[in-house]
Amino acid sequence: MADRAEPLLRVTGATVVLGGRIALEKADLSVDAGELVGLIGPNGAGKTTLLRAALGLVPLAGGDVAVEGRTERRAGRSIGYVPQRHEFAWDFPIDIAGAVLTGRTRQMGWLRRPGRADRAAVDEALELTGLADLRRRPIGELSGGQRQRVLVARALAAGPRILLLDEPFTGVDVPTQDLLNELFGRLATEGKALLMTTHDLAAAARTCHRVALINRTVVAEGGPDILADPDQMLRAFGLDRAIGAAA
Repeated sequence: MADRAEPLLRVTGATVVLGGRIALEKADLSVDAGELVGLIGPNGAGKTTLLRAALGLVPLAGGDVAVEGRTERRAGRSIGYVPQRHEFAWDFPIDIAGAVLTGRTRQMGWLRRPGRADRAAVDEALELTGLADLRRRPIGELSGGQRQRVLVARALAAGPRILLLDEPFTGVDVPTQDLLNELFGRLATEGKALLMTTHDLAAAARTCHRVALINRTVVAEGGPDILADPDQMLRAFGLDRAIGAAA
């Protein structure tokens, strides 16, 4: 039997301390090529912290992150990141195409003008997200769903092998949810690895190949059917501790 391929993203024993508080503790998680993994847990459970640790945006107090088998910083160039919408400056005077082009900063550098490859990457990302016809619309005029698609297109423009998505379905309309679900499935089929935080358990059950339940550490992982396991959900959302404290 052939050896199993190395995961595109592997988080091992990741511990993060923020403001003197343990935000993430000895978390283990991997995402393979062609896989969409949902990361689910309560507010403050460390979901966004785990994504930022994978990106190298917060320091690890312990453990490590390997991207395509490499732990050095430049490995992060393989990762595209879709932050929550409030983290982007939507009042900046730029159109959709310009916003998506900012996803090419690592390839272009800060002072270079975009070349043919940069423009082609932006065009492809706009097509994938259904924004090609709106490319010259100012980002300040966009709906919530359109803004979410801009963030996804911006991440895709960099040509990542791994896509990290922080609550991509929050506050978007049903057509946008359907478009993104179809797109994420297509990207996984093409061999990308996707890790998505979400509060939408129904969407995760429908679209994710695997889910990981997190509450400062990964407490359980498996197929989407674990979302219907009350014992696992109690562990993830801490209701068992709350019940015990009230007893």
